[in-house]
Amino acid sequence: MTWLAVWLFGVGLTDLLRAVDHPLVRRWAVPAGGLALVALGLLAGLTGTADVVALVASLVPLAGWVALSERSLSRGGGHVEALLLLAVTALSLVALSGLASTPGGLLGDWLSWADLPFSDHLSVERLLLVAGFFVTNLATGNVIVRLVLVSVGALRPSANAGRVNQTQPSDKLKGGRLLGPMERVFILGLGLAGQITAASIVIAAKGLIRFPELQSAKDDKTSVKGDGIDEVTEYFLVGSFVSWLVALGSLALTR
Repeated sequence: MTWLAVWLFGVGLTDLLRAVDHPLVRRWAVPAGGLALVALGLLAGLTGTADVVALVASLVPLAGWVALSERSLSRGGGHVEALLLLAVTALSLVALSGLASTPGGLLGDWLSWADLPFSDHLSVERLLLVAGFFVTNLATGNVIVRLVLVSVGALRPSANAGRVNQTQPSDKLKGGRLLGPMERVFILGLGLAGQITAASIVIAAKGLIRFPELQSAKDDKTSVKGDGIDEVTEYFLVGSFVSWLVALGSLALTR
């Protein structure tokens, strides 16, 4: 799973950078993410022929993920292709993981030297997995959620929304792009610590916190469907379930 972990780290960093509201940062997001992907692989001792080929080849789906997801969220279309590319690449890297070198390198040397409190139970491979899934849960999770919302019609592409001058359901539920990553990181962290009950409390708390906003949307007649609760509730439920699945899937692969 080492190749998957390194690739996810590159994807997550790329999505973090392109979420920054600065044109220069967004322009260099893909090169920076690709460079981080290769650098992390080399630091982890993935220097064999198969490793180098896999790391370099994985730069192509990384760039494809960015292009397809941006097109889908801005103009519509391509959401299924973007999600399939992400899933197929991840599955391919897992399927071919037997060809990967045993991770170690400078990262392994540092892990031994640092003598962290939990280092006796933390291998280099698991460290890479945790780091990869942590970074992807910050920004890539948001992109996945929005792609699914666009695919089911619960969110309109930005170009379409601007053209018809319509408000998005996200305009009625503030802070979703910040609360989503925080929620996923809480679930992942608490799950890794063995506090599954605490993670479930986080999930329940989100519904309780959002309930007043969902209730107020019931009287809002400005939405496209003419019934605010239908549109906003669909957005909230679909987005929440997809976000939870991303976090729980990450947890299952890192435990």
